[in-house]
Amino acid sequence: MEIAGITGKVALVTGAAQGIGRAVAAALAERGALVAAADKQAAGVQALVEELRAGGHQAAAFPTDIRDSGAVEAMVERIEQELGPIDILVNVAGVLRTGPIESLSDEDWAATFAVNANGVFYVSRAVVRRMASRRSGAIVTVASNAAGVPRMQMSAYAASKAAATMFTKCLGLEYARYNIRCNVVSPGSTDTAMQRALWADDHGAQAVIAGNLEQYRLGIPLGRMAQPSDIADAVLFLVSDQARHITMHDLCVDGGATLGM
Repeated sequence: MEIAGITGKVALVTGAAQGIGRAVAAALAERGALVAAADKQAAGVQALVEELRAGGHQAAAFPTDIRDSGAVEAMVERIEQELGPIDILVNVAGVLRTGPIESLSDEDWAATFAVNANGVFYVSRAVVRRMASRRSGAIVTVASNAAGVPRMQMSAYAASKAAATMFTKCLGLEYARYNIRCNVVSPGSTDTAMQRALWADDHGAQAVIAGNLEQYRLGIPLGRMAQPSDIADAVLFLVSDQARHITMHDLCVDGGATLGM
């Protein structure tokens, strides 16, 4: 089935320099969106844009630190002036700090929430107030299945993703009257640089798929780890016209790892 409602739209994607964000930005561009690719990593986001343009797609780089609300407001204003009204927002940018709770520093906690929760708030707030005046828009926040299931040594990450998830649902409730749909995609373990940084050796993927009883972590029933494109496909659906009657939904894409939450 052809995905409708994306061609010609301006789509802002945060965390676009790598991993899931890069896959989402590429998928949107390949379906005709004009992608505003945002990331703190200026070189990475510029490389993505050059690659997309070389393939005949429309994209522009907006290096931005979403932890800075002023920088976010300036970025959104610039996108609207240079590319046009933002029709689609996908919040993907995220960081991971791991460790036992007693060992987490104040900085670890604050740094995690600064991106995973505050950043989602800053970007969504800046975008939705403009969408509301046009009475149209679609927002997706990429959270995590850890938002609903406790994880050993991932308390800050899980808590920040839970905050982002509930914020996005509240956003959807408040702005439904403006025809703005706000949904969440919650990936499980996905083959990205963030995931690979957790592996002890080259057998990390197999260990994740198998699960870990000592950490109270079920494996992946489908027997495979997600690729960034799997998450991008879920995002594409939720921002498309095929999902026009879906809002405040949390779509878990984890191969069954959380048993349907």
